[in-house]
Amino acid sequence: MRPLAVRTVAAAVAGLALLGGCGSAGGLESAGEAPSAVEPARLWPGLPPASAAPYDYGEGETARIPGITVPGGDVHRLDPVAVAQAGLKARTNRDSGLDELPDATVRQIRACRTAPDACPVLAPYYFDLTGDGRDELVLGIRMPERQLAVRAYRADGAGRSGLTRIMSTSDAVISVELAGRDLVLRAPSVISGYEYRTAWSWDERQQAMLATRDEILRVPERREDTDRDRAPSPEDTDRSRTPGPSDSASAAR
Repeated sequence: MRPLAVRTVAAAVAGLALLGGCGSAGGLESAGEAPSAVEPARLWPGLPPASAAPYDYGEGETARIPGITVPGGDVHRLDPVAVAQAGLKARTNRDSGLDELPDATVRQIRACRTAPDACPVLAPYYFDLTGDGRDELVLGIRMPERQLAVRAYRADGAGRSGLTRIMSTSDAVISVELAGRDLVLRAPSVISGYEYRTAWSWDERQQAMLATRDEILRVPERREDTDRDRAPSPEDTDRSRTPGPSDSASAAR
């Protein structure tokens, strides 16, 4: 059987040579020279380096939630309202005061047990945002002017019995979506027919969710009418204050 295999290979090679050596239909043809890679041109190369970041996105900001124990490291077993209430007393690792909830929302959270109909804490979601095989807790908190605070929590510490807030942002959102392990916040733009999308991703080095992608995109026409009815008006977002995804514009922008 071996000689037969050799003849078969030889015939195949000969056939390829015929196809490649002539200009007959179906033969390989050159697409021309490939364009050369061009290095990006740097504008104003003499500018001094920036002394500080122009906007504060809340990068790497986390907060240990006091008084919360995570049984077995399983965030599914936590009471979302208790987490939101305990979070009111949390101090961030930078103590910057970013993304503070309005006073009216704070009062509603504290009164969730006695006035549940007015409780702004939405039903929780659970996703493995960090890729470690365990779910994180994602909470939404309604705020005035149709804004939404979005927060993510991770079981952490010794035996993963503590709870750390790894993401905290707010915005006048159209929707919050999960894409892979990223949380994507869609917010209205002041430009008609466009929207902002901010993707928050887990960063192992910072041990926090970072706003890794922030863009303005054209809204597909078939979805524009659906979103228009439920989205906050562009005026509500006050986008002119800051283009970053992390103050009252980060879930706002």
